[in-house]
Amino acid sequence: MKFQKILFLVLLLPAISISHFSCSQTDNRATLTETNDSLTLVKNLTDSLKLKLEDSTLSAIEDNSITKKQTLQIIGVGDMMFGTNFPSAGHLPPNEGKDLISDVDSLLKSADLTFGNLEGVVLDKGGQVKHCSNPAVCYAFRMPEKLVEDVLEQGGFDVVSIANNHMGDFGNSGRENSKKFLKSIDIEYAGLVSCPYTIFEKEGIKYGFAAFAPNSGTMDIRNIKAAKAIVKSLNDSCDVVIVSFHGGAEGRNKQHITRKTETFYGENRGNVYAFSHAMIDAGADIIFGHGPHVTRAMEVYKDRFIAYSLGNFCTYDRFSLRGVSGLAPIVNLKVDNEGKFISGQITPIIQLGRGGVKLDKQKKVIPIIQNLNKTDIPEGIIEITNEGEILMKEK
Repeated sequence: MKFQKILFLVLLLPAISISHFSCSQTDNRATLTETNDSLTLVKNLTDSLKLKLEDSTLSAIEDNSITKKQTLQIIGVGDMMFGTNFPSAGHLPPNEGKDLISDVDSLLKSADLTFGNLEGVVLDKGGQVKHCSNPAVCYAFRMPEKLVEDVLEQGGFDVVSIANNHMGDFGNSGRENSKKFLKSIDIEYAGLVSCPYTIFEKEGIKYGFAAFAPNSGTMDIRNIKAAKAIVKSLNDSCDVVIVSFHGGAEGRNKQHITRKTETFYGENRGNVYAFSHAMIDAGADIIFGHGPHVTRAMEVYKDRFIAYSLGNFCTYDRFSLRGVSGLAPIVNLKVDNEGKFISGQITPIIQLGRGGVKLDKQKKVIPIIQNLNKTDIPEGIIEITNEGEILMKEK
């Protein structure tokens, strides 16, 4: 662990440390306000960390009997919506969803940590559905609990983002049930104003995770000052900090990074380039982006990895999967135990028809990312081989 991280814990409360702080443990004393005011965020974040320290009974000094891995394997995938029972059960996958990720489940489970964006509410029935003039064509996603549990377990997922527009599809009851459900199956999550970050430990590595989006009830990707405060606090107490964002315009013609504020149907979707760089400046180690529903460029900045959009990973039935929208990468990163990028591997996948993940033998997404890197990040310091290896360029 970095010296500053040990110092932070020892000075704050000697002889006590955070061994695990899940979003599900957040109480009224630590809840952040809807205003996303920067000073309020900083104060409440600090209070939250102190409260969890006071509740803990573990030593602040690292247990030298635990030998940390020198390198970690961290997998990130994009949007996940496994099927919805709204407006009818006809939008659910066959065979109880067992085939959705069967082509890649062993790969996903091979990592030290596996992440994805959960693009929808986990709720069997009910909820206050968002306003839809025609429910038949309303894109409101309500995933049954058993389906989500089975697929997440099958893929060995450890942490998910719930910072996205569809987490509000069924009102507050949908949000609250999603959090309750994820807690019940031991999946870490973050991204709502009531649940901005999580800290957890796995195999001796302490991870911090935060997620951001431009949508109501989520941590605001457009409030970079407040986001930096959260990430800086996580960096002070964690070995590896992962940040997820749901941002940028969406659609097949929105694969390029503009390095400017992006809008979609009049909504400010943030400046994902400025946001990502600011998060790494604040201490983030890995940035996993999603939201455009297509793949975007990748880069390494200050020895830390950024994927600007991982596209549609597993999005059954209610998503357009034509052309580039059906192509996506599984990104498998090799980093050291403080999050520094070493190398990576892209596994190309494709979704056909109504959806479900298949390995793409033609590897179509690789040349797409190669070309996007050349046009959007010409100063980039990584190269992507035709086999999908992500390597540092030779100096």
